[in-house]
Amino acid sequence: MRLKDRIALVTGASRGIGRATAHALAKEGAHVVAVARTVGGLEELDDEIKRAGGAATLVPLDLKDGAAFPRLAGAVAERWKKLDILIGNAAVLQGLTPVTNINPKHWLEAFDINVNANLRLIQFFDPLLKASDAGRAVFVTSGVARNPRAYWGTYAASKAALEALVITYAAECASTKVRVNLFNPGPTRTQMRAKAVPGEDPQTLPSPEAVAAQLIELAMPTETRNGEGVAFER
Repeated sequence: MRLKDRIALVTGASRGIGRATAHALAKEGAHVVAVARTVGGLEELDDEIKRAGGAATLVPLDLKDGAAFPRLAGAVAERWKKLDILIGNAAVLQGLTPVTNINPKHWLEAFDINVNANLRLIQFFDPLLKASDAGRAVFVTSGVARNPRAYWGTYAASKAALEALVITYAAECASTKVRVNLFNPGPTRTQMRAKAVPGEDPQTLPSPEAVAAQLIELAMPTETRNGEGVAFER
């Protein structure tokens, strides 16, 4: 129970790495504010966390809705006066295609979820993270951000932009009690990975639960790293 009485917000919490991270945080004693578009997935997560003795608050929310962020931050501030942990996990792939064929709509949607939503999280939750005695923010990135490969242009560009944003924010938090880091899970047994590499055997990949166990170490009050890109260790 290393996170007892701490408040953690997780985006993309209804499935994959986000869901596993929400479970892991709750198991350590945190109250999880679970954010996702899928109501059914959130309700299943809530049932599972309650059965394990944890607690969660469900927030069905489309991260493309910019007006929802100040409302959510206001609700967290009113109830808890702080936010101890922020996990920016939600992301979309938007398919693999040559750069010359990128659909402008898909490009904008990817940046809205993978970059802009995280910018809004930072802007609206920064005061609440700084109200914590040890605010921790972790944003999930990808290896293609620094090592782009053919056909991954949209996803790679959005994750590269996310990394630049997060490292800049970390530098700005250096003199505070807030610590901000990136986490690269690598290939993981998720629906997104299955869509990206359909011929791959998922059993050869780490589970979301294994990834989450390492990710939440960056959320601990004892974590001192700041502005680093931490990779999952297999």
